[in-house]
Order: sequence, then C-alpha cells, then structure tokens
Amino acid sequence: MNNRAVAVMILSIVLLGGCAVVPDTIVQKPTHAKPLQAAPAAPTNGGIFQATSYRPLFEDRRARLVGDVLTIAINEKTNAGKQTGSSGSKSGSVAASIPTILGLPLKMLQGTSVSAQSANKYDTKGAENSSNIFTGTLTVTVTDVLPNGNLMVSGEKQVSLDTGVEYIRFSGVVSPDTIATGNVVSSTQVADARVEYRSNSRIDAAQVMTSLTRFFLSVMPL
Repeated sequence: MNNRAVAVMILSIVLLGGCAVVPDTIVQKPTHAKPLQAAPAAPTNGGIFQATSYRPLFEDRRARLVGDVLTIAINEKTNAGKQTGSSGSKSGSVAASIPTILGLPLKMLQGTSVSAQSANKYDTKGAENSSNIFTGTLTVTVTDVLPNGNLMVSGEKQVSLDTGVEYIRFSGVVSPDTIATGNVVSSTQVADARVEYRSNSRIDAAQVMTSLTRFFLSVMPL
C-alpha cells in the first residue's frame, strides 16, 4: 500500500470520526451511580426482630441514598427582555461680516457677510427579547449525598428517532424536603440545575466543527 492510499484512509477515518462528534454536555457526570453495599451487622440478641434490618411496612420510600432514583418534573419557563434608547442633538452657527470703512484697501470686499451653520442629531434604539419553555419528566439517580443531607442527582435519557439520537440530560442538587409523594421533584426546586436537550442529528452535527476543520481554520483563518 503506497503512501497516498494510507493518507486517504487516515483522512477518511478523521472525517468519519468528526461527523460522529456529539456536542459537549453541561450536565455534571456521571449520570448514574451504583448503590453502596452496606454490610449488615450481625445479630447479637437472638431475636426475630432486628433493628439493623427493620423497615416499616408503611415507610415513605423517599430517595436518600446513593443509587436511589427519583423523578424530575422539568417545568422550565423563562422570559427576559431589554430595551434601550438614547438621543442627542447639537447645533451651532457662525456669522461674520466686513464693515464698510473708508480708506481700507480691497473695497470690493467691504460689506460682505459670511455665515455658517451646523447641526448634528442622533437617535438610537435597541430591544432584546428571549424566552424558553422546556417541559417533561426524567428519572435521575442519586450520585452523592452531601454532609447536610442534600442529594446530588444526575441522569440521562436517550431517544433514537430515525437516524438521529436525542439526549435529555439533567443534574443538580435536591433537598429532601422538596421531594413529593412518588419521589417527584420539580426542576424549579433543584439547586444548580442543568437541563440539556441535544441531538446528534445531521442538523446539529453540522453546527459542530470537526477536528480537521479546526486545524485548517487555525492555519488558514477566514
């Protein structure tokens, strides 16, 4: 195999790898955690009831340990607007004349008047508006338990449609006090929430420069 064929093969691999690039995520990783295996204490009283393994029959099974799952009700709606405006004006005038005086040279210029006027005015206006709505549900996993009892959660859902895959990711810090019945928490009550909806479809991939494109733009900027 000659050098040219090797170069073409390497270029094809780079291009194919660049097309499969998925945009970076803002969600904290990992998106799942394995429950910790707690070694049960050996019974010492010889009785049937053991406090170390007792779980009430009607216990509220809320997520509180690493590996537990809870459902995030995504209900994000934000609106922002900004309007600016400024205006100003400036004007000026200058007038001069040559009086008629006997005995002065250049009599043809005597009595001539000169005037000048200038005016400047500007007016600028600007407006910005942005809004987003994101609703849905996503089940996440408790990845860590903070010293104060708050839960760090993270999760991902992948949906494959035709030739593209849609990614729904979420991470944040949940207070146990905000967990409702059924282990459901509203996204508006999650601290440091990071909600993400991405896709590796062709439209989304076209917005991501491949490594080869970045290389050429670094040496030949447009």
